[in-house]
Amino acid sequence: MRQETLFCTIDVADLYTMVPQTEGVLALKKMLDHLKLKQVGGLKIETIIRLNRFVMQNNYFSYNGQYYHQIRGGAMGSPLILTVANCYMFFDEQQIIKQINNSGELYFRYIDDIFIVINWPARYLFKQIDRWNHFDENIKLSENIGSTADFLDLHMENQDGQLFTTVYQKQSYEPYYLPFNSIHPLHMKKNIIFTMFLRTIRYCSTFQVYLNEREKLRMALLLNKYPNRIIDEQFNHVLSKFNIDQPLDFNNHNLIRQKIIETPIKEKIPVDYGKIMFVHFTYCSISPILGTRNAKNLQRQLTYTR
Repeated sequence: MRQETLFCTIDVADLYTMVPQTEGVLALKKMLDHLKLKQVGGLKIETIIRLNRFVMQNNYFSYNGQYYHQIRGGAMGSPLILTVANCYMFFDEQQIIKQINNSGELYFRYIDDIFIVINWPARYLFKQIDRWNHFDENIKLSENIGSTADFLDLHMENQDGQLFTTVYQKQSYEPYYLPFNSIHPLHMKKNIIFTMFLRTIRYCSTFQVYLNEREKLRMALLLNKYPNRIIDEQFNHVLSKFNIDQPLDFNNHNLIRQKIIETPIKEKIPVDYGKIMFVHFTYCSISPILGTRNAKNLQRQLTYTR
């Protein structure tokens, strides 16, 4: 990173409602062809496309007693429009990615949020973004360029050629987590502590910032009735998970943080819900409930009848 390196965050305006329905369906078909898939989950590509077209073109809502038919984009909150929008953006952004990569810069996108690390002069970058805005009339980009950036939950600064990072929280952030006295199982509450503390280590580039974020996290958890004993237990569990047998301090912070960042994340073993049966213990009794995700009638799955 150089002193003049810029961070650029770009927001795609109203992506879900701006994707044209026909072009969105075609983008999904193009993505399936790009991935060389003949079927997904037992469904043929032709069936998937027909179902996709049906859902995209049959969104209705009511307002003030009147019913409306959505003719552009998809319904907010629909899992399908998320996939369609991602496919549409994937092909729409290829020209931009090629230009960025040819310059040796970095380009990332998460749904409708784009992040670029670049060494172009700011005026030239503004000019290029204006040009990108003319690639597709449905995609409108609004940029924020400077030596600091907030992308998703990460705050970044270019401090004279040195990268400084910490956790980013919006102004509307409030320290509410799953209350410890809720009926949810204990492992879910422990996972919250584990994940949030792991993020703190990964994101905080200096030891002092790490200490500040760790104590902010501790206070938020205490406000949500988490016992200090369990908080410390999970903090230590994060370190032991990465085979670290010493607490973080000023001298070892950078080394331990780098080790945690570079440790690959284990892939989750896929679960075949059509074959695996789960035993679920409710929290109001000790009697187990047998169930499968796909079977409406458990008896039909467990018994054989002539």
